Amino acid sequence: MKALSRRRFTLMALSAPFALLGAHAAQANLIETLLSRAQLPKYPDELWVLVDDREATLSVYRGNRLLERFAPISLGRSGAKPARLRGSNVTPLGEFRVNRFNRQSDWHIFIGLDYPTPTHARMALEEGVYSQQDYDDYFDYYRRRGYPPQQTALGGFIGIHGIGKGDPDIHSQFHWTQGCVAVTDEQIERLAGLIDIGTRVVIR
Repeated sequence: MKALSRRRFTLMALSAPFALLGAHAAQANLIETLLSRAQLPKYPDELWVLVDDREATLSVYRGNRLLERFAPISLGRSGAKPARLRGSNVTPLGEFRVNRFNRQSDWHIFIGLDYPTPTHARMALEEGVYSQQDYDDYFDYYRRRGYPPQQTALGGFIGIHGIGKGDPDIHSQFHWTQGCVAVTDEQIERLAGLIDIGTRVVIR
């Protein structure tokens, strides 16, 4: 199935209202500004990953040179949006860093991302999803642990993973995850061999 059809199906059949983090221009502009700077390599030989919602692809670059492209990929059942709430099945847009690998995952291999980022926390505060105390607690946790809290109103446990115990037929046709980026088991093995802790991942 073509990428456009996958996206159209997701938007028409599976999307749900996202009222608390609605389409506010300031919020969208914050992510758009971030992504406008993120979609270029930080230095000439940077190894980085680009996940494209519209094309349903995951691409690995060395600088501007394409090394690998995986398609079709699957995203959250409710699509990709600038912000998400816990349980919303939304894939967050933004710029992330790989911060962990789980090779005993039910999803074959799980490559964790540092979501929610400080940008997402700031948006949550501005939208009233985080109180000032929540916001302060977020940064206190991040400073002490070295990674963001995973059990806040924004949810967590976002990453890139394989199909594992999932259904390959569903993966080939629909967006099916709870907010992660999914590729095939063979592709996640290849990806895990290319990237490392600290690799930059852009989801747009």
